[in-house]
Amino acid sequence: MKMDDRKQKVLLAIVHDYIATAEPVGSRTIAKKFRLGVSPATIRNEMADLEEQGYIEQPHTSAGRVPSEQGYRYYVDYLMQKHDLSAEEEDLIRSEFDIKVKDIGQVIQKTGQLLSQLTHYTAMVLTPSIGTSRFKHIQLVSMNPTQAMVVVVMDNGTLHHRLIDIPESISTDDMETISRILNAKLRGLTNENIKLTLVKEIYFELARHKHILDLAMELLEDSLTMKSEDKIYLGGVFNMLNQPEFHNVEKVKTLLSILEQEKLLYGLMTGEEQDVGVTVRIGGEIKNKEIKECSMVTAAYSVAGRKMGSMGVLGPTRMEYAKVISVVDFMTKNLSQALERMMKGMGK
Repeated sequence: MKMDDRKQKVLLAIVHDYIATAEPVGSRTIAKKFRLGVSPATIRNEMADLEEQGYIEQPHTSAGRVPSEQGYRYYVDYLMQKHDLSAEEEDLIRSEFDIKVKDIGQVIQKTGQLLSQLTHYTAMVLTPSIGTSRFKHIQLVSMNPTQAMVVVVMDNGTLHHRLIDIPESISTDDMETISRILNAKLRGLTNENIKLTLVKEIYFELARHKHILDLAMELLEDSLTMKSEDKIYLGGVFNMLNQPEFHNVEKVKTLLSILEQEKLLYGLMTGEEQDVGVTVRIGGEIKNKEIKECSMVTAAYSVAGRKMGSMGVLGPTRMEYAKVISVVDFMTKNLSQALERMMKGMGK
């Protein structure tokens, strides 16, 4: 429901002041700080209406008011202005993702650390989903006359390799032939797509090299059927404990207990379809009563248009939404680009 211009200005003032100070906001504070051009009495009347409509509430016996979940939602949907990251912040993010690393876990961990550093809240980054990964490239590389390295690259950027024994009669050209046929037959397929008839075709074409083929196919099967050990990297766990809302021992215990439960966090990160853009869930919208005083800002990262995982920020409902949304959005795009570069490098 849209509200009139003056109520919007009063609500905006309350949200901004409460985010900045963590103190309930009174009419005199609004009149002094925000120069709305109306008297404290008029502001009080507007605040009374906003409270009646559910956009603000009175904590305990305080004379001031704080935004409600409904008030924060209205702010995010209608009043919040875009926050531009500073040139220094953008350069920091780009430089971190430009560093040449070949380990996806390292990239994800770095992402969590940087996300928490820039937002001052707790960051969560879900590793790429392996369960539905597709075969991208296989290569047999001669290491010495009796050994070769089998390298398998999946389309989520994960790389698997194994050193295998080979007969001395196998030449480099033979290994190139095996690699070429496997790539031609299997590229873009998941394990579910690889039918018995296709495996028979490959075996028939490579019958002379069955010893090598058995080992290569074994590694390929491992890669395609590998169970997804969904991992969430946390960054800045103690940032939440610095927030005034969590200066209560019981609240701290509850929060830390939740952050220890990886399956629960995974559910929070994947509970809603997250395909495009940034999602903001406030308080009860997270659908977990134990963190009803928190908000989550999440976004998916992708490779070649395919969703690979997600990142998010957990903070109090009194969160700097505009900044957090901008940071998550910018980092999601840069992580996606970094993973694409990694995959291209692995596929060479």
